[in-house]
Amino acid sequence: MKPSGNTILMTGGGSGIGAALAQRFHDEGNAVIVAGRRKDALDHACEGRASMHAMTLDIESAVAIDAFAQEIVAKFPALNIVVNNAGIMRSERLESRRDLADAETTIATNLLGPIRMTNSLVDHLVAQPDAAIVNVSSGLAFVPMFTTPTYNATKAAIHSYTLSLREALKGKVEVIELAPPGVQTGLTPGQETRAGYQPLGEFIDEVMALFNQQPTPQEIVVPRARLLRSAEAEGRFDAAFEALSDLARKARGD
Repeated sequence: MKPSGNTILMTGGGSGIGAALAQRFHDEGNAVIVAGRRKDALDHACEGRASMHAMTLDIESAVAIDAFAQEIVAKFPALNIVVNNAGIMRSERLESRRDLADAETTIATNLLGPIRMTNSLVDHLVAQPDAAIVNVSSGLAFVPMFTTPTYNATKAAIHSYTLSLREALKGKVEVIELAPPGVQTGLTPGQETRAGYQPLGEFIDEVMALFNQQPTPQEIVVPRARLLRSAEAEGRFDAAFEALSDLARKARGD
């Protein structure tokens, strides 16, 4: 991926990994559009940055995504990179019948959102020079945590979808997967200061170092995430799964 001179869309760009990564891409000499539901958060992420722009987006709505894609191409015809970062993570209990609203919202946001956004913009991207799509998955795509089952499943699906997309767009659009570990952000309550999670600044430093490699790796996986990404290949899956399960039980007081 070209390190500078791009026009980049960052979904979920108002906070956490999305905002921090958008600002670092901007620091590298790129124009960046941050998109999300909360205009105040998006405006805060763009504050003092002349070539960062905010656009509201309801990532759960197919109609809203299609309208958004048409608007962004009209406003920013040089758009050549899409980072599908928007995501939510909800705890769920599978032990008994439950309301599936959280599961359905997670699927709409984490899986259908990136698929719909890619579908809405793919014709434009194929025609752009130095085009790229970055899909954000998770270390939990490779070793799940049992208290967040739908989140894990959507991220595993994004990993699989990204592999297919990369092959389909070979020679036309670069397709990259970013798989974070647990990072100190507001993704879940209390996560900003949770012990054992990687500090956001440290994570972004490691991610940008990988993005700036030439050629850019197909998978952006920092060392903490590599522990999960490589667990099955290295024969550590059962141990890693049990360790995550123990942490999850303690976190919810089981």
